[in-house]
Amino acid sequence: MLSAGVIAWICVVFLLAGFVKGVVGMGLPTVAMGLLAMTMPPAQAAALLLIPSLVTNIWQLLTGPSFAGLCKRLWTMMAGVALGTISGAGLLTGTHTALASATLGVALVLYAILGLLKLGFTTPARHEAWLSPLIGIVTGLVTGVTGVFVIPAVPYLQSLRLEKEDLIQALGLSFTVSTAALAIGLLRVGAFVSPTAQLAWSLVALAPALVGMSVGQAQRNRMSVETFRKAFFAGLLALGCYLATEMVP
Repeated sequence: MLSAGVIAWICVVFLLAGFVKGVVGMGLPTVAMGLLAMTMPPAQAAALLLIPSLVTNIWQLLTGPSFAGLCKRLWTMMAGVALGTISGAGLLTGTHTALASATLGVALVLYAILGLLKLGFTTPARHEAWLSPLIGIVTGLVTGVTGVFVIPAVPYLQSLRLEKEDLIQALGLSFTVSTAALAIGLLRVGAFVSPTAQLAWSLVALAPALVGMSVGQAQRNRMSVETFRKAFFAGLLALGCYLATEMVP
């Protein structure tokens, strides 16, 4: 049974993570994993993340205009994401916990630097056939190790120069596949010590995540997204540095 303090912390984390996702269209797993990993093993944090991430990403996926077209275009990437995530999920458990926390920190630092510097690239259509499955596998391996879905999937999807709504829907597709594959991977390696209890707490975390996402969406047009984006990436940079150096002797 979790203590009242831990439950309160979980609610605050998912309220904040949902708010970030509501404002910028992504970031729930990144914020949640980064903050939860400060107080619990990454595998436990990832288990809490499953239902809030799956529900909010399906919501994001189904509200876009081009579901069938994006599935046809990105299916090899999604297959790579699933394969890499399921294969690498074991690194979140057992003796690999310290490595997973440090790797999570590195992933957050890289993501924050890319965001702050606005670094990007354009992928020519002729290269998508071989690059999409490669990006998918690498993203899956990073997800399997850290529970974070953003590197290198988000920069790659941005490089395809999709329309705004198509990009948001493509992110929802990638994050949905990542979440489902992570659940399968954690189940495969026995990370759910008490599956019923862990999924119940994940369901509890869904409520503050949905509240935060609704508030974030309402605030999106009332604030400077650019200012918020800079603060968001700066916070991720600080958090990533903390996690990456925490295990250094």
